Amino acid sequence: MTTVTTATPTAPTGAPAPPARLPRLRRWVQRGGASTVALALPALVVFGLFSWWPMIRGAVMSVQRTNFVTAPTFVGLGNFEYVLADPRLGTAVINTVWFAVLAIVLGFPAPILLAVVVSTVTDRRRRWFTVLTYLPAMVPPVVAILLWKVFFDPSPQGLFNQVLGWFGLGPLLWLNSATTAMPSIVLESTWAGAGTATLVYLATLTSVRAELYEAATLDGAGIGRRLWHVTLPQMRGMLLVMMLLQLIGAAQVFAEPYLFTGGGPQNATLTVLLLVYNYAFVNADYGAATALSVLLAASLAALSLVYYAATRRWSAS
Repeated sequence: MTTVTTATPTAPTGAPAPPARLPRLRRWVQRGGASTVALALPALVVFGLFSWWPMIRGAVMSVQRTNFVTAPTFVGLGNFEYVLADPRLGTAVINTVWFAVLAIVLGFPAPILLAVVVSTVTDRRRRWFTVLTYLPAMVPPVVAILLWKVFFDPSPQGLFNQVLGWFGLGPLLWLNSATTAMPSIVLESTWAGAGTATLVYLATLTSVRAELYEAATLDGAGIGRRLWHVTLPQMRGMLLVMMLLQLIGAAQVFAEPYLFTGGGPQNATLTVLLLVYNYAFVNADYGAATALSVLLAASLAALSLVYYAATRRWSAS
């Protein structure tokens, strides 16, 4: 008796493998992956068009000489060499760093203290205190700056000089002095930005467990010790984020020095972004303006990485 063996047909050598990814793709579609992409696509397109494309375009312009009328000319690193050789750059960097230092020293603790004070009042009054705290942020920035410019009147009849006169001080030149111009600008920017930061800290304070305060009170801790040993450690993650955001915002200050002093007196309030503005709209040198913008963006990116590496362990502990 002869046994007939039937051989199983095999795919010829070099034949394409069956599509193994097709079932996986089908499951992804059935689980809503396609609908999620469809919903997110318009936002991604808008974000890319109005955020990433200008950055790419600015990076291209930084190596060109252009006036938006004639055809651009490739100059390589010439714009960067021109910007780095400009003696005003050092002044602008020093002024920007000085503004950031003053903004951190004066403007960073103020919203924290305001949030702690508002959080201690009753719920009925807290709403009014919150509105009053956020009120400066509701004033248009240009209106607020022009209003404060009137307050900074250097004459004895100026509002702030009249207040100083009650205590036998002043009058100060405020914006007209190279010594007091930058602190005056920081004072207004702190007033204008404290409301938003206070609301963020108020929301963070709601996540602090009440039993921690109760335990600290039983141990005899006063308000200051509760703030230092309970509130601030529980808020450290948000504090680090807000510190970084304030540093980045301070490095990009423009409206205040532009509207208050135009960079004066004697370039005492000339900042990096104000120098970018002068390159672009005073000298019509858009290549130099974009080159300085690229340098500023790279510096802020490096600062963010260093800041993250320096604070990562402390924020996670």
